[in-house]
Amino acid sequence: MKSERLTVDTSGRRVVDITDRVGGFVEGIGGRGLLSVFLAHATAGLALMETGAGSEQDLETALQRVLPRDGSYAHDHGSRGHGADHLLPIFVSPSLVLPVHDGGVVLGTWQRVVIVDTNPENNAREVVLSFLES
Repeated sequence: MKSERLTVDTSGRRVVDITDRVGGFVEGIGGRGLLSVFLAHATAGLALMETGAGSEQDLETALQRVLPRDGSYAHDHGSRGHGADHLLPIFVSPSLVLPVHDGGVVLGTWQRVVIVDTNPENNAREVVLSFLES
């Protein structure tokens, strides 16, 4: 198994596209298998989504409806609404498993691998990539 850790700066962005970095890791290895992508944080998640056509803003709007940044959370340390940040991984998983064929990640036409991060207090995110060849 091959693995690598990436550090991603999410400063000021709720959706950060990491597809090229994920793909670059796999291209350097080649072959077929499964790629595990894991975000080692309690207040962010990973998703597959279309980017660049307004979906990022739609996601932010949906998250505001589901997880408002108000003072209603029992988990109340940090900035206002920080309790919502700790609930995000329930809705946006901290991990993905992606197929790899011929040295490339298999994605749909518009699918991109993104970090979803609503926590403005932690901008350095660590992503662990692990490739298991078949």
